[in-house]
Amino acid sequence: MLPMLIDQLQNDVNESLKQGNRLRVDTLRFLIAAVRNQAIALYGNTWETSLKDADVLDVIKKQVKTHKESVLAFENAGRKELAEKEKQELTILAQFLPKEISDEELKTLLADVVAGSDPNNFGLLMKSAMAKVGGKADGGRVSSILKQLIMNNA
Repeated sequence: MLPMLIDQLQNDVNESLKQGNRLRVDTLRFLIAAVRNQAIALYGNTWETSLKDADVLDVIKKQVKTHKESVLAFENAGRKELAEKEKQELTILAQFLPKEISDEELKTLLADVVAGSDPNNFGLLMKSAMAKVGGKADGGRVSSILKQLIMNNA
């Protein structure tokens, strides 16, 4: 039995096919292929029964990050049409990510991490912070707010 998120993606592909939304179909098919490849790499022959929503979310996050980098690269190269296509694909992928918490909620969560740790070991602090946040915020945002909190406590 496949997890709910992969089922949702496959259903969305079918609906998009019916509507004739080619960009959405292509984007989601590429995502599903990436999820399957990752699942096979992780679980081998038992990937269909072992796949979890967390695995699917990890792949979506990687795809989002890749598309963001592509948008920047295409914009810097003056390729506006390719950057626009990447932005559209990014919008489609972002719909499947959970809602991120606000900066204020993030600061509240991270205050405990900063208070109980050595501010000189940023790597360890970041690891603790990401575990506490639990995927509710992007690593870049967590890092930025963590640095602000360390500066304020210094």
